[in-house]
Amino acid sequence: MSARTLAPREADRGFVTSDGTALHVVDTGPRDAELTTVLLHGWTLDHTSWDEVAARLPGRVLRYDHRGHGGSAPAPVGTATIAKCADDLAELLAARVPTGRLVLVGHSMGGMTIMALAEQHPSLLDRVAGVVLVATSSGELAGSTLGLPGPFGRAFVAGEKAVNRRIARLRRAELLKRTEVARPGLRWLLFGKRPSWRHVALTAAMVGRCHPVSMVGFRDSLDEHDRRKALAELAGIPAVVLAGAEDRLTPLRHARVLADELPHAELVIHLGAGHMLPLERAEEVTAHITALL
Repeated sequence: MSARTLAPREADRGFVTSDGTALHVVDTGPRDAELTTVLLHGWTLDHTSWDEVAARLPGRVLRYDHRGHGGSAPAPVGTATIAKCADDLAELLAARVPTGRLVLVGHSMGGMTIMALAEQHPSLLDRVAGVVLVATSSGELAGSTLGLPGPFGRAFVAGEKAVNRRIARLRRAELLKRTEVARPGLRWLLFGKRPSWRHVALTAAMVGRCHPVSMVGFRDSLDEHDRRKALAELAGIPAVVLAGAEDRLTPLRHARVLADELPHAELVIHLGAGHMLPLERAEEVTAHITALL
């Protein structure tokens, strides 16, 4: 499937939430479309993680940067949470897509935001025609060692906490100005076998744009994320669960939990891929979204 150029009309439109946080929004395609695809990005990333998928999708596509990410404003104190992301999504839909059917697609923390939406705003699900959960989890993320054994795993957990304490004290707007140094680590952490170095560089740039204090706040929210029971609200909706066989952040057991709890879900495992399926497997991800459309 060949990529197309995103329509310039409706692109890069801002939205201000009820607590005054400005979100960077990209809204392409016909405003009167009967169905809108909403793409939700993951932690430390931004809407550009969906570029290769969005360029292939028909119809109206809405995506945006979560608070504290990309071009959106930093999350006010105490609001860097998955629950608040769900409220932001509900407000954005009410303002920009008040009618019509929706297909919700969430990668990593974006998928968790969909689960929180189901928990906090279940009435919105009446409009949802399909859900795609990409490399995500319903919980049990606290204390993850990324598959590292024994003392190496414990050292990683302790080291991450120490680094996050330092990051939380930063007062600059972006995490990193020079992102080249982060590429090797992100390649190991987020990608599967033989990734494109262009994709690794794009991911490092997204991480570099993340607001430092917001990033640490969301990391704590990821540890607290527990929405397995909320999946019952999604049980009657056609769904696809996509997972990378080499995913270190949300290993296959998380995808299997989602598939078990969602009786109408199809579980698709991408061999050789890691956590960054919207980049690593853009054509396949697009095909599964399009099938729901």
